[in-house]
Amino acid sequence: MNTTYSITIQKYLTPKSRIQEVDFQNLGFGKYFSDHMFVAKYKSGKWVSAEILPFGEIVVSPAMSALHYGQTIFEGMKAYRNVHGKVQLFRPYNNWKRMNTSAERLAMPHVPEEIFMGGLFELLKIDEAWVPSGKGEALYIRPFYIASDTFVGMRPSDEYLFIIFTCPVSAYYANPVKVKLEKNFIRATPGGVGYVKMGGNYARSMLATEIAKSEGYDNVIWLDSHEYRYVEECGTMNIFFVIDDVIITPPTSGTILEGITRDSVIHLAKDLGFKVEIRKLSKEEILESYQQGILQECFGTGTAVSISPIVKIGYDQNTEIQLDDVEKWNIVPILQNELEAIRISLKSDRFGWIVPIS
Repeated sequence: MNTTYSITIQKYLTPKSRIQEVDFQNLGFGKYFSDHMFVAKYKSGKWVSAEILPFGEIVVSPAMSALHYGQTIFEGMKAYRNVHGKVQLFRPYNNWKRMNTSAERLAMPHVPEEIFMGGLFELLKIDEAWVPSGKGEALYIRPFYIASDTFVGMRPSDEYLFIIFTCPVSAYYANPVKVKLEKNFIRATPGGVGYVKMGGNYARSMLATEIAKSEGYDNVIWLDSHEYRYVEECGTMNIFFVIDDVIITPPTSGTILEGITRDSVIHLAKDLGFKVEIRKLSKEEILESYQQGILQECFGTGTAVSISPIVKIGYDQNTEIQLDDVEKWNIVPILQNELEAIRISLKSDRFGWIVPIS
């Protein structure tokens, strides 16, 4: 695992930090942005520049390819301040590999490790003071990659921008989550881009989510595109159910994002001795298990949301699944505490997930 890179990065640092403007007692999510950003440019078949600049606007042409043809992908990751005050990342190489999986699907060049990781490490060293230390807090990191050709025509771009910026955050969901089964819209189809972390997947989910919010829910559970029967994922997270003491989650596929937190939870749950099944799960099975009293817990996972309890599922207009007794849950609190303990080094990293920022 390389943490030293020979990439040449030009640095143009801000003369005055904005950190004093941040209310660290009320961070929220995505409200404050750190002092700097990393910007790398790809042109004529090679990476031609890498810079750290003050966070700010980027100038683009109205004809920029990404605005018209959607070659835009991103990642979400976090840096944590551990119990010793040091800054560390959680499974960052997985984010780099997943970004390149997305890039392949959108006919974009790979982002080299030295660009992704080298730029990230240098950026975090410069803005280390922005990493918060409160319970449940972290520095959220947003790498994104866009086609930057000034050209109107249907073809892969010749030029690209890769940018990383960061923001200190607290919990994405302040309270347990309420979701509904989405039966009118679909998120992804086989052979499509459901497994890709691209802007278009999130844009197409917004209408359904806004309708759900108007009905008192926080988000939706997407179902398969063929039968509208099998659970896939939520709009902001992968999903798990605990049925009769078994943790069940759908298998990733061409229609489900391979969540890094999802994978971590699966490994962690097995390591702790819980029974885990990765299999298709129908909405009928969920309702039947609830009616039988064996649907015990439900939760979502993701970098932004971490592990978030789901306490209500809107099944249809006449039926809601209620799982309100969170204080009586057994499995979710254990997983939450164990994952957080590893992230901030309260417990040893027995999986090799933690990468320190030297």
